[in-house]
Amino acid sequence: MEMQDITYDKSEYVETASGNKVSRKTVLCGSQNIVLQGEVIIQSDAILRGDLANVRIGRYCIVSKETVIRPPYKKFGNSGAFFPITIGDNVYVGKGAAISAAIIGSYVYIGKDVVIGRACVLKDCCIIEDNAIIAPETTIPPFTKYGGSPGTQVGSVPECQQDLMIDFTRSYYQHFVPLQTL
Repeated sequence: MEMQDITYDKSEYVETASGNKVSRKTVLCGSQNIVLQGEVIIQSDAILRGDLANVRIGRYCIVSKETVIRPPYKKFGNSGAFFPITIGDNVYVGKGAAISAAIIGSYVYIGKDVVIGRACVLKDCCIIEDNAIIAPETTIPPFTKYGGSPGTQVGSVPECQQDLMIDFTRSYYQHFVPLQTL
């Protein structure tokens, strides 16, 4: 089934030379520490906290509205430190998600209103269902589906997840088009 066009106001988005489309209503803290590999869509009211540590997002990733991506924090005695967050290629993050993971692999689908606790590791080809809450320092194995609060494994993901996510994220990017004005 062909995806419907998702239109946006061209004046609301900045398009970079590498094809990234970033909403002007996005909050990019410490933008010098945020790396978008190309063909990434960051929708309105998202917050990326590059002021805490590096944020690296791979190609063909979609960060939906009202999402917060914040590097994980680790406490050491009386002090602590923030660590970089890395997101692989072909990842979809749903509306209203709050992410403080250490690593999100490639070909991952994260539903809306998901909370991913600090220092979690999501391996390639996994799915986090809508409204799931993943406890801090959880490792999600590849080809698994997690849901619920607290998040537990609720199923498995087909071996074609990589192909499905490549098709989905590229199609989403291609159908994310400026609204045509007359």
